Amino acid sequence: MAKTTPSRVASRRTRQSNSPQKKAGKHRPGRVLRVFRWLALAFVLALVAGIGLFAWYAKDAPTITQEDLMSGGSSTLYANNKKLLSLGTENRVYVTADKIPQQLKDAVVSIEDRRFYREALGIDPIRIAGAALSNVKAKLTGTSNGPEGGSTLTQQLVKLAVFSTKTSDQTLRRKAQEAWLAVKVERQYSKAQILEFYINKVYMNYGQRGMATGAQYYYGKSLSQLNLAQTAFIAGLGQSPAGYDPYTYPDRAKARRDAVIDAMLREDKISQAQATAAKATAITAGLKPKTTTTSNVNTVDKVIDSYLTEVIKQVKAKLDVDPYAENLKIYTNMDYETQKKLYDLVNNDESIGFDDDKLQTAVTLSDPKTGAVIAQIGGRKTGDVRLAYNRATRNDRSNGSTMKPLMDYAPAIEYLNYSTYQQFDDTPYNYPGTTTPLYDFDRGYLGRISMRTALEQSRNIVAIKALDDVGLSRSVNFLKGLGIDLPTDQQVYASGIGASVTTEQETAAYGALANGGTYYKPSYISKVVTADGETVNFKNAGTRAMKSSTAYMVTDMLKGVITRGTGTSAAISGLIQAGKTGTTNYSDEELAKNSALSGRVKDSWFTGYTRDRVASVWIGYDKAQQNGVSPTEEAIPKRLYKALMTFTSEGLTSRDWVKPDSVSVAYILKGSDPGTEITGDTRNTTRELYVQGYGPTTQKAVTTPPASSSSSSSSTSSQSSSISSQSTSSSVSTSSIEPSSTPSNSTPSSSSTLPPSSSEPPATSGGSGGDGDDE
Repeated sequence: MAKTTPSRVASRRTRQSNSPQKKAGKHRPGRVLRVFRWLALAFVLALVAGIGLFAWYAKDAPTITQEDLMSGGSSTLYANNKKLLSLGTENRVYVTADKIPQQLKDAVVSIEDRRFYREALGIDPIRIAGAALSNVKAKLTGTSNGPEGGSTLTQQLVKLAVFSTKTSDQTLRRKAQEAWLAVKVERQYSKAQILEFYINKVYMNYGQRGMATGAQYYYGKSLSQLNLAQTAFIAGLGQSPAGYDPYTYPDRAKARRDAVIDAMLREDKISQAQATAAKATAITAGLKPKTTTTSNVNTVDKVIDSYLTEVIKQVKAKLDVDPYAENLKIYTNMDYETQKKLYDLVNNDESIGFDDDKLQTAVTLSDPKTGAVIAQIGGRKTGDVRLAYNRATRNDRSNGSTMKPLMDYAPAIEYLNYSTYQQFDDTPYNYPGTTTPLYDFDRGYLGRISMRTALEQSRNIVAIKALDDVGLSRSVNFLKGLGIDLPTDQQVYASGIGASVTTEQETAAYGALANGGTYYKPSYISKVVTADGETVNFKNAGTRAMKSSTAYMVTDMLKGVITRGTGTSAAISGLIQAGKTGTTNYSDEELAKNSALSGRVKDSWFTGYTRDRVASVWIGYDKAQQNGVSPTEEAIPKRLYKALMTFTSEGLTSRDWVKPDSVSVAYILKGSDPGTEITGDTRNTTRELYVQGYGPTTQKAVTTPPASSSSSSSSTSSQSSSISSQSTSSSVSTSSIEPSSTPSNSTPSSSSTLPPSSSEPPATSGGSGGDGDDE
């Protein structure tokens, strides 16, 4: 039978069915090739974009000079927009490359950048890639301990010279600029020079810069005299000077030192025996006692020391960096000439009356319109000490009667709408809820008197009665609005005549009285410019602490303290001002332990203000149980205040406070209760202030002048010395003093006799055991 030949179509179908895998394999390489092509294109595009972005960032990189690399770095302080000084030690020990021990070089390179000598461009791609992978892995697994850096030693040098070391500032833009500058540095300088710059640049804490300076500070040795353990500590400290502080965190310091030793062992720079012996050495071995003294403190350092402590504190709080370790331009609110005047007053001016070098002081001067601190002193006769104890911000001594306007009388006006004529009985009285009697300095009583008279003559009993009327909790909260947060154990009635308050706090609180009721937190800095040109403004936003009526009415009464009350010796001719005296005395128990303290007081204060300046002054002995303030020394705060306020007010217009519409004026018949307003002839009256809508309930028209000529002169004086409702530039003169308003049932001699202006008698607070008031 003849063989049938398959058709062409059948043959083609047979071939296709017998070779399906061959067909599939024929097309797969094409698709894979296309994928690779796209990936390669994407990589090239990413690379080009990366290079473009790097170039874009790098073009704005700051310039870097040899002076930048060799200088001590640190921040620059400005006052009045003029350079004042650079932070950091003035006697930095700079060592050249040939004087740096090989052991220290090995330690630094081993722990910071082990491929340092092999990095031709100053950057390490392997390290950067490894850091990037570690950071990605940490984010994916959630086990991050913070970003891992890929910076070379050269990049670290660049960062120290021109950039911030703050972690949050390590942006992609900053890292690109840092890398570009590192490349430039590598082109210009040898490895030996770069290592020299770094070792002399790194910050070592406590104002010390450079490892040679650090060796002197911590061990009192040169770098060549350090043993292996000490060398390792010095080499590793720069990563976190405060975090590895051997005085504060010895365990952390040892761990870091041992990490350096292990790195040196890994790089074959030391033997196992050397490593074991060094790690067995105590971290405190050879360590000098911690100190803030220096033999090279210059005049500017001494003058601004107290102020500087607060500048550093505010920079750290807002920027989270150590200004000693950064290259910042810090523009302060200090007026240097005023600061220097204050320093001279407390240290060198014999007319102030500091006869004992142990007698201490604290003074704060500020602008009530902004809260800007203009000058501050936290101690006197401190010697060559930097960043000494600042009593102006840290003292915990009682402020005596300067507390009364803040805790007692302002809340009474704010919450109860009391007038300045509010009547009180100055009679025997116990602290609320106790059987403990409260006394005034004279152990006497004035009978029924007005709130104004009580404040001008600083009567304790009336002050605590006003506090009791308001309620302790409301007064404590009122104080919080003024920046004074009393500790729980001082939230008691006795605090109404004195509690733990600093001059910084008091200046800010009285500033709210001066500016119409707004509290501003004390501010020492106006702005900071970072190394790369970023400006950080330290704007100080105020908060409403009290009504304008309250501030005005308290100020009106405090003007009387200076014109006819306990603060007459602080009066300045031509300057309209208000203020309050304050002192605290010893308890019976304290006097029993040291009879030599009899007739002396613990603390003496004066806080006063104009519309443009507020100053608070305290004096006392640090060891108050051994030494007390004598009667003649009690007047120092007023003399010091007067001298400082006279100086700082030069060139400023003396302006009176403007009465707000929420306050009304009434002429009240002297001795009337609760207060009869007189219209017509007002010569036998006292000018008083009322919250609008809460004026006197009775009124009487007087057309016939009183027979007493003394009353007429008194009335005239009263009107001329009261607060004007217009903003004027007038003189405050002690020659026009109005006698205190004396009710008919008061003791005339007590109410008309002013305490001596040079010294205010001490007082006791009965059996309470707390500080009493002297006024």
